[in-house]
Amino acid sequence: MEQLLHYTWKLKLFPLKELRTSDGQLVEVIDPGKMNHDSGPDFVNAKIRINDTMWAGNVEIHDKSSDWYQHGHDKNRDYDNVILHVAKVLDTEVMKSNGQYVPQVQLDVPQHVQAHYDELKRTEEYPACYKIIPDLPSLAVHSWMAALQTERLERKTEDIRERVKLCNGSWEGAYFMTLARNYGFGINGDVFEQWARNIPLNAVAHHRDDLFQIEAIFMGQAGLLELEAIPAYYQTEALNDGYFARLRNEYQYLAHKFSMRPIDFKLWRFLRLRPQNFPHIRISQLANLYYQQKAGLSQLIECDSLDQLKNVLSSHVTPYWETHYTFGSTSSKNEKHLSYGSINLLTINTAIPMLFAYGRHCSKEVLCDRAFDFLEQLKAENNHIIRMWLQVGLPVKTAGDSQALIQLKKEYCDKKDCLRCRFGYEYLKRK
Repeated sequence: MEQLLHYTWKLKLFPLKELRTSDGQLVEVIDPGKMNHDSGPDFVNAKIRINDTMWAGNVEIHDKSSDWYQHGHDKNRDYDNVILHVAKVLDTEVMKSNGQYVPQVQLDVPQHVQAHYDELKRTEEYPACYKIIPDLPSLAVHSWMAALQTERLERKTEDIRERVKLCNGSWEGAYFMTLARNYGFGINGDVFEQWARNIPLNAVAHHRDDLFQIEAIFMGQAGLLELEAIPAYYQTEALNDGYFARLRNEYQYLAHKFSMRPIDFKLWRFLRLRPQNFPHIRISQLANLYYQQKAGLSQLIECDSLDQLKNVLSSHVTPYWETHYTFGSTSSKNEKHLSYGSINLLTINTAIPMLFAYGRHCSKEVLCDRAFDFLEQLKAENNHIIRMWLQVGLPVKTAGDSQALIQLKKEYCDKKDCLRCRFGYEYLKRK
């Protein structure tokens, strides 16, 4: 497998014996070079001593040396700076586009590396390298977790940048979309993001001092003010209690005024959803948050403590929803505040990534540092991924740890990408 051969070369896992070219010249690998993820040779800026001559340039690796011709490297001038060709099977000499022959070395993947790699690929356990987790050096664990934590924030930053583009460069709009998405708490996340993109914040700003009008726009744009969105057995009660009709009439007026169109109410999911997470409740909480002027990016940036941040994110429903979960269906009175756990999740998945992304955008390292500090202050999340790592002996104390391990599971373990994982490296190199 060529990818494993790349890995063997990159980390110099080959036996410490004399390497020789196909014509018998002594080869010493001073620096294997840096892996190239773009077009061109596999490794760049390598340093190789062949006999008594030091060469600096690129290295190309194949399963068979004849792949050089199959891939057209003999006609590509980008490969004229290759100083060494490495292959598992040498079945032909190789030539550059300028007519020069390239020195070649035959290299095998060490047997123990191949065996461990096959084992990692074959096992269905998560993580596949669970056997060595308890024995990993604490420094190796800490450094990899720190890198994964940054990697996860970088990935979320890319998502936020895409939302900025969708909002025509508006970071305020992107923050509202990110906040709304995470108000879906997984099941309705995609729909909440679509809904938020459909909210004309410039129009809503004209009515931000009127909570009823804000809620009318928010509920209306969600498609929840259509009578068909209410189960048939609650429609009569919804019409009789008056609030639904008032909201619908207000929305129809504002929709005409601002040329608004709702999303399809059928997009919302209710199956196996706790009433506390019903879209009506979350949208009412968002309306209240917006009304209190706590849903803006500037309010988030001004928070320099975790307590301030959580206060900005905290919200509760408007009065009608204290006794309802859907239109027409009454329940016992409850202010329906966001729970402690929900605020923590919003902090981890919305506020902290937004601080990091905006800090990168504005080159304000203080915001990026604040994001990392908040992650270290928060307790680790409690979900099936984190419980899995705890079961195999990996300590998970802070939200920074849990975010790192979620990144590891999703981007490495699930994809069986053990060759890019430092835990995988420790597993592969052991005898």
